[in-house]
Amino acid sequence: MKICIVSSCGGHLTEVQSLGSVYKAYEHFYVVNHPILLRDDMKDNTYFIRHSERDLLFLFNLIEAYKILKAEKPDLIISTGAGPVVPFALIGKYMFGVKIIFIETLTRISKPSLTGRIMYYLSDIFYVQWPELKKYFPKAKYCGTVL
Repeated sequence: MKICIVSSCGGHLTEVQSLGSVYKAYEHFYVVNHPILLRDDMKDNTYFIRHSERDLLFLFNLIEAYKILKAEKPDLIISTGAGPVVPFALIGKYMFGVKIIFIETLTRISKPSLTGRIMYYLSDIFYVQWPELKKYFPKAKYCGTVL
């Protein structure tokens, strides 16, 4: 199995990296939306895409997602957000049949994020980190927090 970990920088990346003990047993690579100083496990294993804020750069993200997913051929995409996962989920799911796991970010305790509201419909498995969010995402799984 090959896993694509898609994240925006900062807290979302910290959250998804906390799941490293799960995905490090498999071939994997990262996609982030801003050049950052890479941890050792991310060196030679990370793609950088344009940072989009719900603007026309989203179209470039779709193209970038297509190129990366076509080259890497992952079986699974995992993300805790934010925006970069949406183009990867769209291209991955509908063009390449990639399975999607989305974990609503830890910071969303009582109201869902915009990305979460979109990814709820694109994900094969959708997790929330707070039981309060189940009222917004009734089919979501709650297993506690990732941190």
